[in-house]
Formats: sequence, C-alpha cells, structure tokens
Amino acid sequence: MSQPLILTEKRGHVAILTLNRPDAMNALGAPGDGDQVAAACEAINDDQEIRCVILTGAGKAFSAGGDVKAMKAREGAFAGNGVAVRDGYRKNIHRIVRAIYGLEVPSIAAVNGAAIGLGCDVACMTDIRIAADTAKFGVTFLKLGLIPGDGGAWLMPRTIGMSRAAELLFTGDVIDAAKAAEWGLVSKAVPAATLMDEAMALAERIAQQPPHALRMAKSLLKHGQTASYDTLMEMSAAAQAIAHHTQDHMEGVEAILEKRAPQFKGA
Repeated sequence: MSQPLILTEKRGHVAILTLNRPDAMNALGAPGDGDQVAAACEAINDDQEIRCVILTGAGKAFSAGGDVKAMKAREGAFAGNGVAVRDGYRKNIHRIVRAIYGLEVPSIAAVNGAAIGLGCDVACMTDIRIAADTAKFGVTFLKLGLIPGDGGAWLMPRTIGMSRAAELLFTGDVIDAAKAAEWGLVSKAVPAATLMDEAMALAERIAQQPPHALRMAKSLLKHGQTASYDTLMEMSAAAQAIAHHTQDHMEGVEAILEKRAPQFKGA
C-alpha cells in the first residue's frame, strides 16, 4: 500500500476525493491513512473556493473497510497489544472518519461499489449518498468478531433509524443499492455508468449557493442532530446575523426583485 490513499481533484467549486487502493478494494486503516485524509480535508476547509465535495472510490469498490489480511497478520493498525490497537484507532482510523465528518462544505458520497464495515461508515460520514445500482452496503463487524470501532454505532441510527441500524449490525447482512435507497441509507440508486455525472450535477447545484451561508447551514444541520432546541435557536440567530451582513445576501435579495439568477461570490 505504497501509493497515496487519497487523490484530490478540483473542478470549479467542487472537489473530488478518490480513495485510491483499487487492488485492495480501497481498504482503510494502514498507518498514515488518517494523516492523509485529514490533510486533504483540512485543505478543502481552508479553500474558500470549494463549495462541495464528492467522495468516491477507485476501481470496483467504494471501500471494503479494514484490511482483513492485516488483521490476520496483526500488522499495521492491528499490531501490538490492546492499548496499541486502541491508540491506532484513536490516532489513525478515527482521524479518517473525523476528517470526513468535519468537512465544512456539503459532501456527497458517490458509492461506486462495495461499502462494507468501515467503508460503509465512511460513506455515512458524508451529508448525501448516491449509489451505483451495483453498490452493496453492510456493517459486518460482528462477522469478524468485532464491533464498530469507528463511530458507526453513533451515526448509523441517526442515518437510518435505530431498528434498521440494529438489523444491519446484528445480522451482518449486506444489502443492495435498491434496499439502501428504500431505507434512506442513500438518496437514490442510479446506473453505475452515470454515477459520477449524477453526483457532479448535484454538487454543481449545491455549489451555486452562497458559500459562507452554505457552510453555516451545514454546521447548523449537523449540530441540530445533538444540540438542544434552545441551543440551536441561539446558534441560528448568530449565524443569521452574520449572513445578513454579507454581500451575497444582498445579491440574493436583488436577484429575487430583479427576477434573475443570483451570482454568489462569497463576499
């Protein structure tokens, strides 16, 4: 696994992040993976030109999750005693999911193939998921005698509800893209050949929005999952006050009054 884990491409206001281990079905968790993903996501957060991110996988898989061969050999992230493995999760694997969840701009997972275990949870760290009709999803940790070590037990019930999250976890079943769409795990399933076109079209629609307000809106949406009503109301008032004093707000007002499309510039 000497090649870089993640590739970054910028198309206008959209960044594409590609998991880049196709020969290993984009397995995650090798030493240094967390640093690579964190660096890519931090660069996106720092780039005010970027308004949306697409995350996808190279080759046939989105990500098959942790490297089972490394688990068997007790190598890499799975080397050492229990304390060492815990630190490997906290300092490496957790950095992957925290970085993706911490993206300040809207994110879309274009799930091109298998998203299993850690790979499924990584997809769920994005805001929106679109699946190729050939994609498959599973949280199969128990089949390996493991538990979700990457935050999936916190996020999955918030994504598809407790009952379906429990069913996926406790059975280890792998579901297809159609069922994933039915359950709300993904927004929709599309033909594999059109997946990236669909994801890019959605990203470009999102990228038309005012960038400062877009980032604040995402922050409010995320905090709304855990914050109290009163806390979120205070956050909303503060963010709205900032938005009212942007040039993009006045551009939006003028565009409505002039019956034209707005041109937001991030000012």
